[in-house]
Amino acid sequence: MPAAPATVDSLTDRILDAASAVFEDVGIRKATIEDIGRRAGVERVTVYRRVGSKDDVVRAVVLREAQRIITAVTDRANATGSLEDRVAATFAGLVLGLRDHPLYNRLLRLEPDTTLPRLTVDAATPLAWAVNAAVTILAPDQPGDLDLLTARVEIIARTIHSMVLTPHGVTELDTEAQLVDFAYRHIAPIITAPLPTE
Repeated sequence: MPAAPATVDSLTDRILDAASAVFEDVGIRKATIEDIGRRAGVERVTVYRRVGSKDDVVRAVVLREAQRIITAVTDRANATGSLEDRVAATFAGLVLGLRDHPLYNRLLRLEPDTTLPRLTVDAATPLAWAVNAAVTILAPDQPGDLDLLTARVEIIARTIHSMVLTPHGVTELDTEAQLVDFAYRHIAPIITAPLPTE
């Protein structure tokens, strides 16, 4: 299981903030390590030393943004009541948080040919991190077969992923209320169904 990304220091955070801003301004393809360093107020060698190559910087920014969204939504959902309430709030919050994310949307408009692969075929690390984080949160409420819980969470994560990348389908799921209602009816039962204990 991939571990959660390590906590980074303030200089690394500053570099990732700068990278995010540069990517939002010019896209990933046109961004350079020099641009990122300049925006962060550091030399290019510091970017390489702290984060790595441009691909490493892109991966770090994408993973950090996914972490931030998941953490914010989970914190909000944990303030609700039952497991069903938390699942519904988390589901709706993640779909909306990812759909409305300014960096992801800007990159999809600027360079879809680069961004779509990073959000689809190359998104295994953020997906695994999200699934493992959710399993850790849900396991105390759902004792039993951890592999089955992980599979159920992955089904939901992939559903969220699909709803973010293809926001409009047959069922209207544009508003938070629609997403919460959908989650109560279709998503929460996936998680709340009893797990075998053997």
